[in-house]
Amino acid sequence: MNMIKAFLTVAAVSISTSIFAQTATVQTVIKAEDDFAKLTLKKGIKDAFLTVADQEGIVFKPEAVKITEFYSKIDKQPGTLTWTPKFARIATNGDLAVTAGPYVYQNGKADDDKVYGDYVSIWKMDASTKKLKLFTNLGIQHPQTDKVELTDIKDPASASKVAPSTDPFNPKKIIIDNDRQLNQALRISTVGAYKEFFMPEGHYYFPGFNPMVGSDKVLQFFANQAIVISGETVDANRSTSNDLAYSYGRARIQKGNIVSNYNYVRIWQQDEKHRWNILLEILSAVENE
Repeated sequence: MNMIKAFLTVAAVSISTSIFAQTATVQTVIKAEDDFAKLTLKKGIKDAFLTVADQEGIVFKPEAVKITEFYSKIDKQPGTLTWTPKFARIATNGDLAVTAGPYVYQNGKADDDKVYGDYVSIWKMDASTKKLKLFTNLGIQHPQTDKVELTDIKDPASASKVAPSTDPFNPKKIIIDNDRQLNQALRISTVGAYKEFFMPEGHYYFPGFNPMVGSDKVLQFFANQAIVISGETVDANRSTSNDLAYSYGRARIQKGNIVSNYNYVRIWQQDEKHRWNILLEILSAVENE
């Protein structure tokens, strides 16, 4: 596994040079998220999603389907949805960003009508409007908690934009290869696979549990739950500045004799040695087949 990952690391190194434009700031995606939240309260959930959706944006219902296709076919979605970004990153070139944090959905007036959880959203820059549009949104539910969620909002490490990657692979191939490599490693050992690919400060979102931050907590979670994970890559892509990427697919998790199906989304980031590692992962349960 290490030899294969080493090959992928070498392939990931891009030849890029600085250009004059200043790097994107994470407040760009925070503002997009805040505007989306305000629009949801003003126009409702359905119209808000249709307004901010990327043309190729997807939601998992439970299979991946275009946001515009799904929300254009449903009636106005009842209830109110509020959320707060506690995690955010944006690529140096500003064409890819991610946010995550707690949400509350309420379909009624009583406290018992509230549903608590966390969401993850991926944003892409629209070439024509130069505005961030929602590529996907995925959430988990978990019990209400008094624990304050950690804030992890950072600007790109680079001080200036960079020329698009000139490596010989198409933009998504290196991420798909890494994602498949992780899924192959999961067949051998869940703990071992994540120990190899998960960043020390990584965030992990699993249904029914509060978000976990830090590879030590995530690995301990896998050990305590005694679960076996298998995954199948569906698609992936990365920023033109080659510093932020995403992948998504299907996962099956076995605990004892029980097998459950999930959709997953992974956020990838390069480390100082140009290795792609998981900065964030979320799994959302779907009905068993």
